[in-house]
Amino acid sequence: MANELAQVGQFCPNEQCELYGEIEAAQIIRFGKTKNGAQRYRCKSCGQTFTETFGTVFYRRQASRETILETLALLAEGVRISSIARAKGIKEDTILDWLRAAARQAAEVEEALLKDYRISQAQIDGLWTSVGHKGHKGGRRKR
Repeated sequence: MANELAQVGQFCPNEQCELYGEIEAAQIIRFGKTKNGAQRYRCKSCGQTFTETFGTVFYRRQASRETILETLALLAEGVRISSIARAKGIKEDTILDWLRAAARQAAEVEEALLKDYRISQAQIDGLWTSVGHKGHKGGRRKR
């Protein structure tokens, strides 16, 4: 399991717990469900309870996963926030909050997945040179 990502319910997310960061499935037990149907867990070591959505963009959200994912997909396709807000009846501030949460989570996942890779400044510069000039005649950026 060393090459797999840990799943919620396999570890205690409480930083003060003596088992924090360790995958101790025997110490984490199912502890009922929330009124919205999300699975709850409890750490036998520290007593902390948490839900299956803890640490995700869905944590403590009233909207369904489908609504949040569809909204984020529309944003990724370039649909304006104001258009989504009007069409779906969701406040623009709520959509921005979902977008910020998704961006934070994406950055955390990227950091975790790339932590063992060493990229030099020259490699980054080469990538930027390649990507930064795509679509411009003569390989130079337009101003």
